[in-house]
Amino acid sequence: MVPNKLLLILLFFAFSTQISRGQEGGNWELGLMAGGAGYMGDLNQNNPLKISGISAGIFGKRNFNQYLGVRLNYTYGQIEAKDSESSNAQFRNRNLSFKTSLSEVSAILDFNLFNFKLGGGSRLFSPYIFAGAGAVIFEPTVKYGGEKYRLDRMVTEGQENAYSNVALTIPYGVGLRYNYKDTWSIFSEIGYRTPMTDYIDDVSGRYPEIQKQVIIGNPPFNLSNPADPNNLNIGIPGTQRGDLRKRDTYLFVSVGISFTFVSSKCYTF
Repeated sequence: MVPNKLLLILLFFAFSTQISRGQEGGNWELGLMAGGAGYMGDLNQNNPLKISGISAGIFGKRNFNQYLGVRLNYTYGQIEAKDSESSNAQFRNRNLSFKTSLSEVSAILDFNLFNFKLGGGSRLFSPYIFAGAGAVIFEPTVKYGGEKYRLDRMVTEGQENAYSNVALTIPYGVGLRYNYKDTWSIFSEIGYRTPMTDYIDDVSGRYPEIQKQVIIGNPPFNLSNPADPNNLNIGIPGTQRGDLRKRDTYLFVSVGISFTFVSSKCYTF
């Protein structure tokens, strides 16, 4: 956790420094975006570009100059994964699944690599990189017998307490923006998120003891170990239920449009 806290301190210092510089110029920008959402974790361990749902978002941004800006983002997304659809036979036998919404608020520092026009520069397009900090609310669920069950409330791994469905998250990524008409711009970006939790998919630790496993429905269905009960090699109490990575990852791939309220004042450097 120490490196993450240090990153937050550095980001906060960078934001504060830019805001307090007192530049005479600058402009405000409002934007909308939409696209896909994906996930990499215990049920998708090897494909960082797999899209499994949708995303949409809105942001307000302060551009301090042609290179640097800070935006406040809200993004909603949905992701899911099913072992039954995996190409890996071991995963299919494990038979875990989940679906969750993602509701994220974040503060993000954008840095244009070129001298972008709407910040006071001369280039109509620019690639950019970004990083920031935020929080995400997630609610992993599973459907059985026509009913939806909130997995984050079920303690499927036999923990003493349910885990929190709110987590600190670190967004980072790359994009490309183009000023196509006066104060209007279009952009596309891909951004990964590292949340400070391994329970986005409700899978993290080990299979619980038999008496602590969660059974639902009629006929009964074992949420802790949904594998075929005749397969005695899956779900042995104390064995690993997911992978050994400490955190899941999710991503948003978006295209969007924004409008910039250009200031008539000049920039100072």
